[in-house]
Amino acid sequence: MKQITVVIVGMGFGKEFIPIYQQHPAIKKVGICTRNRKTLDELKARFNLDEDLLFTNYDDVPKRADVDAIHIVTPVPDHARMTLASLNAGKHTACTIPMAMTVEDCKAIVEAKRKAGKVYMMMETALYTREFLYGLQLAESGQLGRIQFVRGSHIQDMSMEGWDEYWKGFPPMLNGTHAISPLLRINNTKAETVVCHGSGRLSEDLAKRYGSPFAVETATFTLKNSDVVAEATRSLFDVVRQYRESYDVYGTKMSFEWEQLQDESHVIFDGGENAARIEVPDTDALLIPEIAHFTRREKIDDPNHVSFLQGAGHGGSHPHLVQEFLAAIVEGRDSAVDAHIAANYTCAGICAHESAMKGGARISIPDFEA
Repeated sequence: MKQITVVIVGMGFGKEFIPIYQQHPAIKKVGICTRNRKTLDELKARFNLDEDLLFTNYDDVPKRADVDAIHIVTPVPDHARMTLASLNAGKHTACTIPMAMTVEDCKAIVEAKRKAGKVYMMMETALYTREFLYGLQLAESGQLGRIQFVRGSHIQDMSMEGWDEYWKGFPPMLNGTHAISPLLRINNTKAETVVCHGSGRLSEDLAKRYGSPFAVETATFTLKNSDVVAEATRSLFDVVRQYRESYDVYGTKMSFEWEQLQDESHVIFDGGENAARIEVPDTDALLIPEIAHFTRREKIDDPNHVSFLQGAGHGGSHPHLVQEFLAAIVEGRDSAVDAHIAANYTCAGICAHESAMKGGARISIPDFEA
């Protein structure tokens, strides 16, 4: 098996990936990059990392000939720049969501990936949660029947202490992939057009930061080669609700609805007035044995990190992301969330925000395979 040296960039929830990579049999060495030297030293000791693969300056990472892959887990405004630097240096590249903040940067990344001939993967946790993988199995096995409608939401209070300053006033759909990508993946398609409406008003201080007034943005998407319409809602500030990152799918034989409250249990409808709460099974059986245990919430290294306080451990998705990224490298194939797919998922949100700012105008989402 090909042995891969990977450097993880960003040690917020990025540090959760260190032991997963270390225990994967395809990995030769794991390095990390963070601007905080104290954090670097602490993590070096905790995970027995090589001094030679510790970085405080990202620009040094793509230059290293012995680094095969870079996994970017940094603030959103850094994603495009760091991804392009990695791909242009000929590195396999994984990046947390979203791919970028503009359509132009998404196009640049798709082209850079094509030229590099390397693996790119957007590490979208929503596509690898136990809840989504359960629904996907229902869809692919035919148990749902013909899908008639899908709906997603991502409601989050980012005024909580612990979020970076740049989040304040961030337009909801500008980073909409958690709410959008499950709807597209379960229909095995991409978004073609979007109509989005903004609702409510942010406080003046928040609204002026990005010139975006809306507390909530709700979008409806037409889908390629499909008669299904997808609906997604996103809010970040000035809306009171427990964190919810959800998808619902309605079929001719069965429907699935996300729980209203965390740990309340999801609901299956299977005909007439029948409804039953279910416990979604874990997904460790889908993983190689060495990293299967990382699906469990108790394996989160820092459960008090704000991403996990609100996100409930990202649904056990982390080892799935690592497994798919490394498998694509070893097998010499595109990842499941390759650049053209990630660009569609990301630009669906970007274009939705544009639609909201234009009073609900219909916007065409670029075709990155054209």
